[in-house]
Amino acid sequence: MKDRSLVRASDLAAWAYCRRAWFLARIKQTPHQRPDVLERGVQAHRRHGQRVVQAARLQRVGWALAGAGLLLLLSGAALWLTR
Repeated sequence: MKDRSLVRASDLAAWAYCRRAWFLARIKQTPHQRPDVLERGVQAHRRHGQRVVQAARLQRVGWALAGAGLLLLLSGAALWLTR
């Protein structure tokens, strides 16, 4: 069951775009006239969300590698200076 106390950004956007369409979809739960187009949009948003998660993961890996590289550089410099 949906938590009605939450206001989602997609609901706000749908309401701002067309209040009647929002009312029919959310309150009256009228079926969408073009469910194939709606499903393609849902799938596109799901793929985009997966890419965002992957990009965040790759960014963390990049920062970890940069940190490891900096540590290697500093330790190499320290070894070179103590010769």
